[in-house]
Amino acid sequence: MDLKLKGKRALVCGSTAGIGKAIAIGLSREGAAVTLMARDQEKLAGVLSMLATDEGQEHHLLVADFSNPQLVKSEINNYVGQNAIDILINNTGGPRPGAISDAHVNDFLQAFQQHLICNQYLVQAVLPGMKAANSGRIINIISTSVKQPIPNLGVSNTIRGAVASWSKTLSKELGGFGITVNNVLPGYTLTGRLESLIQKKSKDSGKSMEEVTTEMHAQIPAGRFAEPHETADAVLFLASERAAYITGVNLPVDGGRLDCM
Repeated sequence: MDLKLKGKRALVCGSTAGIGKAIAIGLSREGAAVTLMARDQEKLAGVLSMLATDEGQEHHLLVADFSNPQLVKSEINNYVGQNAIDILINNTGGPRPGAISDAHVNDFLQAFQQHLICNQYLVQAVLPGMKAANSGRIINIISTSVKQPIPNLGVSNTIRGAVASWSKTLSKELGGFGITVNNVLPGYTLTGRLESLIQKKSKDSGKSMEEVTTEMHAQIPAGRFAEPHETADAVLFLASERAAYITGVNLPVDGGRLDCM
């Protein structure tokens, strides 16, 4: 299927590993020009070298730490002065695990800054160009916790829910400009984040990592964890013209694990 992304420029945040990296590579293979954004310049350069290149494709990178929203704002505002963004992928590493009753107030404040505030700065920067083109795609990589809270991820559950509500509100405001806003909700996906969660579960329970993994697989009708590219494929479709009438949705990519619809 030709997703008709050639000639589009996509900004992919958190694109040095896992799902973000898979999205960036997928978009480049579909012909989009990709701008990578994350905090580690060396890792960004490594991913940049993996992107597909064809006639007319020119890939860029932006270095910014999402724990510093003002830096994110400065970098993106400078960039869009010369480069219009057609597709924005908001993607940031999740807050550390733990019970919500044990979380420090600063944990919430930091996560709110890294996720919602940075998202807001990025959206405000790219919107003038999207509105001028009467077209745009804003896709937020969140979590299945916005539909069903995940145990021991108290801060993440809270902040991801806030981002989902922000996104839904934004979709209502921007639909008339030909701009769609959607959330992709990854389930258990083979990333460094999942590995750290399994390690913590193993430590807390006294079970081996293999036992924890088997128990987690049993919760998933598909019987396995997702590969990052499987989530990326859903993102690519939402980024395409074929998804022009889909907006304001939370799309789980979880192998059927959620108990709710």
